[in-house]
Amino acid sequence: MKRSLTFAVLAFCSAAICATFFSVRAQEPPPLKLVQTIQLAADIKGHFDHFGIDLKGQRLFVTAEDAKSILVYGLSDGKLMHTMGDISRPHAVLVRDDLSRIYVTDGGTGDLKIFDSKTYALLNTVKLKLDADSIGYDPQAHLLYIDNGGRDAKETFSMISVLNTDTGAKIADIKVDGDTLEALRLERSSPKMYVNNPAKTEIEVIDRETRAILASWPVSDAKMNVAMALDEAHHRLFIGCRSGHLVIFNTETGKQLQALPIEKGVDDVVFDAATGRIYASCDDFINVYRETDADHFQFIGKVASGPLGRTSSLVPELHRFFVAVPPHDVLPAEVLIYEAN
Repeated sequence: MKRSLTFAVLAFCSAAICATFFSVRAQEPPPLKLVQTIQLAADIKGHFDHFGIDLKGQRLFVTAEDAKSILVYGLSDGKLMHTMGDISRPHAVLVRDDLSRIYVTDGGTGDLKIFDSKTYALLNTVKLKLDADSIGYDPQAHLLYIDNGGRDAKETFSMISVLNTDTGAKIADIKVDGDTLEALRLERSSPKMYVNNPAKTEIEVIDRETRAILASWPVSDAKMNVAMALDEAHHRLFIGCRSGHLVIFNTETGKQLQALPIEKGVDDVVFDAATGRIYASCDDFINVYRETDADHFQFIGKVASGPLGRTSSLVPELHRFFVAVPPHDVLPAEVLIYEAN
């Protein structure tokens, strides 16, 4: 009888503890809260690539690849301001307000297009190779780094072209073995640049001054390393792999430290230095981790987005996180706007 009573008490206490735990978990706010949805026109089909942000002009640039255009929305009101057409396949956008210039990579024609940021008039076209795609910008030297070439150009190597944004002139090409390159990140405190080389499942470390490859770091136990974010203060590089992994490197040693699970199909990874959060935008969900210290990462939740809603951008100044979702079922394409809690 005493044993039965003891078991009953233990069971009751265990249930009470579990109920309390799940109640506390249920009360924790999600890392992102949906606050606004922008529905795009019904004729906007297909996929999106990287957002462009213009804080001074309060503009959001949405790269509608298959629509051959860039849709410009107001950051505050979500209203369509302009449609930039005649772009074969837009991939990435940089805005320089001080020069009133917009720089757009066009993968379809293999060039960089330079527009007037006030009138949206095309000012110049810089010839690159096909599949001009991801960019990295050095705000101190005013240099733009653009990956291009490779498979679409029917070559076994790719290029990282260097463009002087002051003059609009291409000043160098860095040749990289591998028929496709993806995201790249630049350190501010050193001339190092990190480049995803999914063709070889490696990270290329490049010296921006000598334009030489310093090292190639293999990515282990993961495939299709396409996305990248950098925590320069703690020397950590976050690599988003479409196989369903967030791989973390120590940039001082080049060693892979761990691989965290995420949803499959990642396309963008963002690190927020102010909160220590890492956002990985994947198929259907945004996975969020918190960096508790340089070697420990806590999973704090996943937030629903939409099918193939894996293109994203964080605007820390506004505490807003943007996700582009292609049309699906009977729903038109959307831009989902979340508040970062």
